[in-house]
Amino acid sequence: MVAVAGSMRREGVDTGHCDNAIACLVYMGRRKMEEREYQRLKKEVDLFMSGCIERFYRDVPSARYQMESDEVDERFYEYHTIQTILRIRLKRMIDALVINRLIKDHKMKAAKRWAEYTEDEMLHGRMFGKDLENMTGITMEEIYSREPLFSTKLLNGYFYYTLEHEGPMAALASAYFLETFSRNTQPEWLDNLEKLFGKDKLKGARAHVNHDIDVDHIDFVWNVLKETVEDRRDADRLMAHLQNLYGLFSAYFVELHQKTGVSKGGWTAVPVVAVHHSLAAGEGGGFGAVTGN
Repeated sequence: MVAVAGSMRREGVDTGHCDNAIACLVYMGRRKMEEREYQRLKKEVDLFMSGCIERFYRDVPSARYQMESDEVDERFYEYHTIQTILRIRLKRMIDALVINRLIKDHKMKAAKRWAEYTEDEMLHGRMFGKDLENMTGITMEEIYSREPLFSTKLLNGYFYYTLEHEGPMAALASAYFLETFSRNTQPEWLDNLEKLFGKDKLKGARAHVNHDIDVDHIDFVWNVLKETVEDRRDADRLMAHLQNLYGLFSAYFVELHQKTGVSKGGWTAVPVVAVHHSLAAGEGGGFGAVTGN
């Protein structure tokens, strides 16, 4: 089996998965996707993301609050921005582990690209923090002393679990999910919030959105993410991760709206919300059409 792994390496095959005989045999039976399949996969992923955005506005209580409300409670915006900054910081911790795992899996170019992305995103929380300081006087030190929401802890638990037992795909998929969701929602949300609070109070948030669009983070993240998708089984796993990420993303907004009183209905347990929205997102089926299965 050492000879088999050596032959695979000479052919340019990543043998990071082949730490034992059975793993090598399984890996040898997998057909790597072709470029046309990656193109079809991206179209399916983007179609799924469009459905998530529609479902979010339709199914998550008060999802249109920041985009359409004539009055947005400043205390709500403060709370949401604090939680956003905490989520950014926690994700940078995950990104460091993603880089480590990509190196361990011999995906050196992907690791280099993700290090570049992490460096670019590293201080973006301070953009939101500056806005909040101008609006309320709260400092970054005070923000970092706050407790993240339970839904945020669940999300990061998902990252740690998948990094330990599977690999970096889920954490990378989350970046693609957020970059796509932000580009298709945040400009409209900020248009409304700027009318209510003033453009000078949201300079950081607007600069963040504009930067991500200008450097095309969606395409950048996709080119790293697809390095973790080698065959049909990986494509199916990617779909499952996106479904779960949508559930956890929705759970954050449900918890946020319940905590701040934006949603006037009864309380719903956050894990239940995450599972419910994950299952709802999967109603359209998997990625069988992508690779012909």
